[in-house]
Parts: sequence; structure tokens; C-alpha cells
Amino acid sequence: MPKKKDQPKKDALAKGDRVSWRSHGGTAEGEVEKKITKRTKAAGRTVAASPEEPQYVVRSDKSGGEAVHKASALKKRKKR
Repeated sequence: MPKKKDQPKKDALAKGDRVSWRSHGGTAEGEVEKKITKRTKAAGRTVAASPEEPQYVVRSDKSGGEAVHKASALKKRKKR
């Protein structure tokens, strides 16, 4: 039986999702603000995202800063 290719995951990230990620000082937490699916500038740098390899703009709870991460770097958290 052939494998189904690139099915969306049930746990895919969306705007408003609470996430955590590894940061310089340990673990940071925040909220997904936007999904990026094409090459663009975000958070002060060029982001090489695509529909197959999306990246996410996240806002840190602690600093209020904006960052961009691949889905593999983000861990979905429970909503507050």
C-alpha cells in the first residue's frame, strides 16, 4: 500500500497557539502570530520558508520580542 505524502498533521501549529522553544537562556514561551509559507523578511532577517517547510512568527511572553522558528523547534503547549 503506498504511503500518503505530506498529509497535514493534526497537531499542526496555527495562529494563537501557545508554544515553547529553546532559547539562549533556557526555554522561552509565547504565542504563534503567523505562519510563513514563502521566502520573506520577518523578525529582522530573510526567512526561507515554503509550503512544504513552513516557519512560524512567534512573540515571546517574557521579552515581547518577535522570532521566527521552524515547526520542529516549537513545542505546542496547553492554552492558558
